[in-house]
Amino acid sequence: MPHAVKIDRPRSVDLSEIPQGAPDGTDKDEALERTAELGKELSELQETLFYAGKHALLIVLQGMDTSGKDGTIRHLLNFSNVQSTRVAAFKVPTPNELAHDFLWRVHDHTPGKGCITVFNRSHYEDVLVVRVHDLVPKDVWKRRYDHINAFERLVSDSGTLILKFFLHISKEEQEERLLEREQDVEKAWKLSVGDWKERELWKDYQEAYEDAIGKCAAPEAPWFIVPANQKWYRNLAVTEAVVEALRPLKDGWLRSLDEVGKKAKAELEQYRSTTS
Repeated sequence: MPHAVKIDRPRSVDLSEIPQGAPDGTDKDEALERTAELGKELSELQETLFYAGKHALLIVLQGMDTSGKDGTIRHLLNFSNVQSTRVAAFKVPTPNELAHDFLWRVHDHTPGKGCITVFNRSHYEDVLVVRVHDLVPKDVWKRRYDHINAFERLVSDSGTLILKFFLHISKEEQEERLLEREQDVEKAWKLSVGDWKERELWKDYQEAYEDAIGKCAAPEAPWFIVPANQKWYRNLAVTEAVVEALRPLKDGWLRSLDEVGKKAKAELEQYRSTTS
């Protein structure tokens, strides 16, 4: 049974009906063991993806403050090669970025073939924060759903797998994590009154996420709603989804690499025959 809720078609979404935590009875030790197994497979798949150079992988991470985007990235990087994996973080747009269309700053960060890019926040901020804070007129941000779908189809058509994750935590869990930061000297740098102000808009953000997920879900760019109250369960769900998306492509990558190897071997034999 999948550990995240996959949405790959436009539909209405009610986040209040989707659990934020691990199902009752889930064994943490077993989950950690399974995550380690999947992580090993992910490492092998990532290496094959890189050397085959036929596809790319774009992972989009979204979620409320403290939902675990940074932690998820650290987890995934444990099984990734730094030469082909990078992280792109999208913060408040610069004046130059605001002078262009909202996707302008995003497209340059999409991965090339053989590579993986993780978006820490993304182009979806322009139908989330922008909507909640009324930064542009409603008729502007509403049109952006179609722009996002077209953009993701373009990226997918170029050979990039797109996996989008919403890290789904409860309002109570968020409060606990924010309070923990105040008690943790090593995490004091993360403190921000802005986090508490944004928390007051929880309902508005949930509605914005429901529309973003429901309107921008497609087979080539599915959303995964990940129960994220427990970090170990979140890591299992994300790792599982990534592995299951890459696994069907492995045989094709290996065949491609086998052809490359045969060609290289033939060239080497021809070279030796002319120099012997």
